[in-house]
Amino acid sequence: MRTIRFLLQKEFRQIFRDPAIIRLILIMPVIQLMVLPWAADYEVKNIKLAVVNQDHSEYARQLVNKITASGYFNLAAYSGSYNEALHQIEEDKADVVLQIPAGFEKNLVKENEATLFMSLNAINGVKASLGGAYLGSIIQDYNRLVRTEWIQMPRFSPETQIAITSSNWFNPLMNYKYFMVPGILVILLTMVGANLTAINIVKEKEIGTIEQINVTPVRKFHFILGKLIPFWLLGFVVLTIGLTIARLFYGIVPVGSFFTIYVFSAVYLLAVLGLGLLVSTYSSNQQQAMLLSFFLMMIFILLGGLYTSIDSMPEWAQWITRFNPVSYFIEVMRMVVLKGSSLADIRIHLLIMLGFAVFFNGWAVLSYRKRT
Repeated sequence: MRTIRFLLQKEFRQIFRDPAIIRLILIMPVIQLMVLPWAADYEVKNIKLAVVNQDHSEYARQLVNKITASGYFNLAAYSGSYNEALHQIEEDKADVVLQIPAGFEKNLVKENEATLFMSLNAINGVKASLGGAYLGSIIQDYNRLVRTEWIQMPRFSPETQIAITSSNWFNPLMNYKYFMVPGILVILLTMVGANLTAINIVKEKEIGTIEQINVTPVRKFHFILGKLIPFWLLGFVVLTIGLTIARLFYGIVPVGSFFTIYVFSAVYLLAVLGLGLLVSTYSSNQQQAMLLSFFLMMIFILLGGLYTSIDSMPEWAQWITRFNPVSYFIEVMRMVVLKGSSLADIRIHLLIMLGFAVFFNGWAVLSYRKRT
């Protein structure tokens, strides 16, 4: 313990002598948590709509009014020519074209059905799919309103209609910030922990102090612990700052206990810091360490379930996520913050993360060589 104490004193002095590290730890999480949740929005709004109205009937006018009043669409063009509306899409002045053919109201009344035509600009696939889904939902709702107006007694009775009432569990108002902020906090914690530890040993290689440590009787696991513990404690500082910002700026208070979050975070930080140390032992300079860390972070973020549901991924990608520690922490954070899960509920995640921690740190100890 005396050896580790001296190593910790050295590491903390080295950390606090570098103002860039302090700014990275204290300022970066604050700025990113205040900016990213407002931009990372699952809702698609301000969709530019071009309407081709070839019917000019009362039902067609009501439909257009209902679509524009939804708050999701902005009427960008209104014409009677489909080619003209398609030209609006080609010039990126419209995202969706809705064509109301001639005889729309007549066919709806006499034939009990009518046809509408939608064209979507699929350059932005997400915007096109969501915009088409929004427009389809509004048209279906309008269709139900028209059917209700046509109900005649006693053949049809309003009392026989089926009414559906829905409620959203765990996030009643469907506030996407409650869903995104915990996940973004996990990414920030991973970036700070993995990147800083990845360049830590490499920095000592470049400035030559690693040679002075290698000639001392310090054992390998003492050296790794001396590198790991300071950033493990600083990780709790970043987590505390993130939870404070979530409370003050977004009103997010975990339904579960903070104790559960901190217990899992302690094990998670051991795993992530061990991975960073492992990267640093195989890197010869800081550039190599940063590029390798960037490569791993891209995989962790895109296959972590933050922006894309893991269940929607191909089967081979779902297998990769099982070896991604970030995916487990994001799921745990959402379970504790939104559902109020306890340690008993996340015990499987905790055991898996403990396995990651033992594996990465054990590999880092074995791969570190005091002789080159």
